[in-house]
Amino acid sequence: MRGYVTDAKGETWILPVLTAWQMEYTSGVPCDSFWLRCPWEAGSGTDPARWVGFTAQWQGERVFTGVVDECQVTQSESGSALEVSGRGMAALLLDNEALGQDYGTATQADILRDHVTPYGIQVAPGANLPAVSRFSVATGSSEWSVVYDFARYYGGVTPRFDRLGRLVLTGWPDTQERLVGDGVAVTRLCCRDKRYGVLSQVLVRDRFSGAVQKVENKTFLADGGRARRVLTMPGRSNYKAMRYSGQFQLDRSAAELERLEVTVAQPFGAWPGDLVRIQRSNWDRCGLYRAVRTVAGMDSRGYWTRLELAPPDLVL
Repeated sequence: MRGYVTDAKGETWILPVLTAWQMEYTSGVPCDSFWLRCPWEAGSGTDPARWVGFTAQWQGERVFTGVVDECQVTQSESGSALEVSGRGMAALLLDNEALGQDYGTATQADILRDHVTPYGIQVAPGANLPAVSRFSVATGSSEWSVVYDFARYYGGVTPRFDRLGRLVLTGWPDTQERLVGDGVAVTRLCCRDKRYGVLSQVLVRDRFSGAVQKVENKTFLADGGRARRVLTMPGRSNYKAMRYSGQFQLDRSAAELERLEVTVAQPFGAWPGDLVRIQRSNWDRCGLYRAVRTVAGMDSRGYWTRLELAPPDLVL
């Protein structure tokens, strides 16, 4: 693993050989993050306080692009060590507040021009979101929430960032399954069933007509789940829009119901969005899952990757 840092002027420095590191990749929020440690000597020709950007390469491939949040130099009997931590490029959209405004018709180009490109963020190829009539940006919203609302609620796409630091506005790609079978060195397997937060019923109310539509998670209801939410649509809404909003809330709440955590003794075992098939003879929750969060690292244990897996059709 090689780490590179840049300052505000764009000058780049290669960090010393890393003695420990951790890269976390998510499906949106919380955003990706990194932490690393390496030897450090005073007078290295650069000041860590000036660093703003970070990239990492593994075997010649870019595996992280982000911003530097914190640097720390520690001196002890064993010498001086540098620790650097930060987040992925989504941090720039999360940290910046949007200017409240109303669009008669908001296009993808409008949203990118006003809320993405001012922060130097590039967009991955393939984005093609539909225009939205009467799209409003509330005062106090983060730039990330503007992009999420436009892409997710109207375009049906969950925005995320790739390892090159580009905003991705397309669905999950059809990827080859990664097999975690008996031949894979697995150091830990954990299955978590989390009922808290899962909704059994959503009522969607139109504030003008007073009409109320009901959507239910029948499977969760049959299993004894009881958790209802009432949503009031902010504007005049037709039945389709109301039902979609309620169904979306149900599906999104159910995304946390079943999660598997698998730790394998290798780096970068999978990326968010990858399909992972668990097929182990001593495990009773085998099947096909989708990676929603991965953490890769190197420390005293060697190389490892922790995968957080969910049903392949989950809604984020």
